[in-house]
Formats: sequence, C-alpha cells, structure tokens
Amino acid sequence: MGSLIALRVIGIFFGVVILGVSFDRFRKGRLRRIDFSLSFLFSLIIVVIALYPDIANILLGMLSLRRQAFARLIAILIFSNFIIWLLLFYTRLKINEKDEQFDKLIRALGVEEFERVYGTGKIKPIMVIIPAFNEAENLCEVLKRIPSSVKGIEMSALVVDDGSEDGTCQIVRGMAYQVVCNKINRGGGAALRLGYDIASKYGAEIVVTMDADGQHLPEEIENLVIPIIEGQYDFVIGSRILGKREKDDPIRFVGLHMFNRLINFLSGTTITDCSNGYRAFKVDALKKVKLRQDQFHTSELIIDAAKKGIRIGEAPVTVLKRKHGVSKKGKNWKYGLNFLKTILKSWWR
Repeated sequence: MGSLIALRVIGIFFGVVILGVSFDRFRKGRLRRIDFSLSFLFSLIIVVIALYPDIANILLGMLSLRRQAFARLIAILIFSNFIIWLLLFYTRLKINEKDEQFDKLIRALGVEEFERVYGTGKIKPIMVIIPAFNEAENLCEVLKRIPSSVKGIEMSALVVDDGSEDGTCQIVRGMAYQVVCNKINRGGGAALRLGYDIASKYGAEIVVTMDADGQHLPEEIENLVIPIIEGQYDFVIGSRILGKREKDDPIRFVGLHMFNRLINFLSGTTITDCSNGYRAFKVDALKKVKLRQDQFHTSELIIDAAKKGIRIGEAPVTVLKRKHGVSKKGKNWKYGLNFLKTILKSWWR
C-alpha cells in the first residue's frame, strides 16, 4: 500500500512540475498555444489518475482486463503508451515543419548571394545545374566540356557547392562559371532545390541536372534537351539502360532494376533508369513538383512529376565510372534502404 501511495505522490508531483514549467514558458512567449494545451492536457491526465486511480476502471472495461492481475496498472501503461505515440507523431510533424523552414532560409540566402555576385540578368534559357561536394578535381574536366548552346539556344552552367572543403568555389570561379557556395553540407537534393530557385526566379526555360563526378558526358546534353525543345516531353531522364554504361557494382545494377519496377508500379510510368541524376525538364513543369528530399531525390522527382501529370520521357546516355575521388552514396545496403524509404515516402505523400 505504501509503495502505491508513493507512486501516486510521484505522479502528482510530476504532473504539477510539467504544468508549472509549461505555464512559465507560455507566459514568457517561448511556447505556442497548441504546445501549452497539449502539456496542460498531459499533466492534467497524470494528476487525475494519481488522485483518482479508480478512473482507470473505465479503461479496464474497454480492454476487458477486470479479472487480470495488475489490471489497473496494465491499463494505465497501455493508455500512456498510446499518449506517447501521439506525442511522438506530433513532435515529428513539428520537426518536419522546422526542417522546411530551415530549407527555405538556406535557399533564400543562396539566391540572395547569387544576385549579389552575378546580378539578375546572367541566366541563359538553358541552365545546367551541378550539385557538388568535394568534386573540384572532376569539375575541372566537366565544366570545360559543357556546350555553349543547343539548337541555337544559349546555355550556361551553375555549380551549387554543397559545403565542400576542397576549394570547389574558388576553382569554379577561376574557370569563369557561376557558383553558389553553401556553408554546410546538406545533400544533393537540397543543393538542387537552390539551383531550381535561381533558375526559376531569373528566367531559365529548361534546366539540366548532372553529377559533378564525371560520370555524365556533357556532350550528351542535347539528347535530353532536344525532346523538350521539340515539345515531345516536359521531363526527360537520361537512361544508361537505353544507352551505355561502364561495368559497375552488380548488386546496385540488380537493385536499379528492382526499384525501376517498384516506381513504375506505384506511379504508372515506364522508366528504365530511376536513379540517374542526368535529366532535363521545363522550368514551368518543375514549378508544379513538390521536392523535399535532401538525399536520394531522383525517385521523388519521378513519382511527384507522374502524379502531377507531367509528360515524362527517356533518352539514351552514357554513364561512366568516376575518375577522381570516392562515391558519397555509402554502402550498398544503406543506399538501398534509404532509396526504398524515399520511394515509399514520396508515393505516400
């Protein structure tokens, strides 16, 4: 009996402390009304159960536990776990909200930097966006091979340096190409969103994305862009399956085919190379797509574009092995799990 009384006293004390701290933070403007309301409700439940434990009999009836040993304690534990899961879900929503706000801030700062350095009239109708993280050595070879036009339409390149530590920004500037320098590494998807913002704001009509590691051939940009110029598609994905590839990891190649089938099943497409970052699309079509993934973003773009009714096609391209440096994708199993998670999250959203 004494231990139960002590437990009730602890419960009352815990509930009152939560209520007091929440009220103090709310009074000082450090807690929103919804957060204070949840804290108040949570602490009130704890205090009421501690003062009137017989109220748990309602739960006993609902769970058919009246004849079980420690029935009241089991009912309270089940109820508390339910509350905890609700709070975890709510916390996750808040974290996602903060992540989106942070993303918008970083992108706004990047656009501001671009305008400060280059002004507002430096974007060509076709814009090649290259996210880069410690790829200075490869970029030296990639940038100088980017054509100046396709079908008579002018083209320029923008490198989004994603927190590199190898002097990427200085090297790109030295080659007279445009570059925006993020202070922290956030991932290829986040870097591309910044590039999309710049392309959209300053009047680019077609965007091409390619990797900085030398795996994509700049000479094949026209394969992706011409179907858009001719009005066949709004979004063209480069396919190593339709084109050529240097021999790569057999596990990843098998995984590519599996993920192709999954994405095609979920979104009703007929894509043969869902993980290729070499692609082109009309900026007007891109504005319709909601992108959130910082990593493994290729599948997200395909799935959301298909949902929005954007015309998707493919073009043959060549994918080579990287010449310098090491891959940032990680181990096969980790890459596969994260890619699968992104597919399911994007489709469900």
